[in-house]
Amino acid sequence: MAARHEPVYWLGKDTLRVSAALFVENRRRLCQGLKAKEGVAPKSVVVLQGGEQKQRYCTDTDMLFRQESFFHWAFGVTESDCYGAIDVDTEKSILFVPKLPESYATWMGEIYPKEHFKTKYAVDEVQYTCDIADFLSKMKPEVLLTLRGVNTDSGSICREASFPGISQFKVNNTLLHPVIVECRLTKTDMELEVLRYTNRISSDAHKEIMKKVKPGLKEYEMESLFQHYCYTRGGMRHTSYTCICGSGNNSSVLHYGHAGAPNNKTINDGDMCLFDMGGEYYCYSSDITCSFPANGKFTPDQKAIYEAVLKSSRAVMAAIKPGVKWTEMHRLADRVHLEELLKIGILRGSVEDMMKVHMGSVFMPHGLGHLLGIDVHDVGGYPEGIERVNEPGLKSLRMGRLVQERMVLTVEPGIYFINHLLDQALANPSQSCFINNEVLARFRGFGGVRIEDDIAATAQGIELLTCVPRTVEEIEEFMDDSGKSF
Repeated sequence: MAARHEPVYWLGKDTLRVSAALFVENRRRLCQGLKAKEGVAPKSVVVLQGGEQKQRYCTDTDMLFRQESFFHWAFGVTESDCYGAIDVDTEKSILFVPKLPESYATWMGEIYPKEHFKTKYAVDEVQYTCDIADFLSKMKPEVLLTLRGVNTDSGSICREASFPGISQFKVNNTLLHPVIVECRLTKTDMELEVLRYTNRISSDAHKEIMKKVKPGLKEYEMESLFQHYCYTRGGMRHTSYTCICGSGNNSSVLHYGHAGAPNNKTINDGDMCLFDMGGEYYCYSSDITCSFPANGKFTPDQKAIYEAVLKSSRAVMAAIKPGVKWTEMHRLADRVHLEELLKIGILRGSVEDMMKVHMGSVFMPHGLGHLLGIDVHDVGGYPEGIERVNEPGLKSLRMGRLVQERMVLTVEPGIYFINHLLDQALANPSQSCFINNEVLARFRGFGGVRIEDDIAATAQGIELLTCVPRTVEEIEEFMDDSGKSF
């Protein structure tokens, strides 16, 4: 008897093979979670709606499609305009694909039969989206479970499945969201393997940039090089977010690279570079930041700030383990930063007193890090019952819960010299008393340093997924020798 080939997502060459079993396992976990949840009736059927192909404004120019994240987590489908259903009792999966017009074969390529998608995605059955109401009615479900809930990072509500004829069914849109979010919170072995891959390729792309960067180049050239490396070497058509390629004072702009500041400055000799970029493979993300001098040699001030942030990063990573509060990890980073800024001479006085007036947020206004997975800011940071701490810095933290084994998180402490925040602190008597303005003046225009690594929480501590030069010595040696590997 011939061996049955397991369906895989693979883009050839050295790209990662991802088994469709990853999504079979995700659906199984979802069904188990729903069966254990109070209020979920027998004969419940989950219905998810995939992403739609969109056009650019009023034109007929297609936007590059990327699958909706919850739908991808459950089905791994790359095509647009699909639906999926899962019978919670039996764990049977049904994929609904568009019934394409004959003209599709002329303009877009081969029209595949339903059996093609059944094999490709390891689902139990495939039907057409135009038949979804009729097919579901034959299943005689007690209730359809649709997805509706707030994304605690964006504040937006995820799209609930809707189709012609849904009004004939009893629908519950509150039970599914908290269960599927908890499933996405912790990663399976197969998911971790994909995240290791995205980190490996993205780490290598960052190292390529460290070899190629030099004064006189444009920031966007570094963005282009990163994207080119991730796509040619890793099959990554998408990045996980808009690339941040800040040099000089731009390295203090936390989300630089947007349309109003599109990585368009010339990199100058003596600039600190802060490059925050991550490739995405099969919708799984990465998020890595490297900071280094454009000319490959740290000045004393650059070294002092960089090593302060590195000390913070390493203190946090040494402390992470299941059960620790993420808010306490943020506070730990703040404390290390303040201790080091005190040694540099930018600050003076008692660190304990500085902590009381939130001096850490003057230099690190963002959160320490966030969950990572199919979304770069992955879901689950603030489940019901966990509220954000309404304090400077901490209110920007994207997760407020305890660390759990199999969570994947970013650790991204930073110190920035943002004129707006420095001026506010100097105008605030409770904070200005700690600032040595004569020394601070030397760092105006410095920019900032962020060191961002991706980690997976293990039973004992962490697995570091990112692999780039991190110490001052490693960076200078790596950038000085074009043939040196890391």
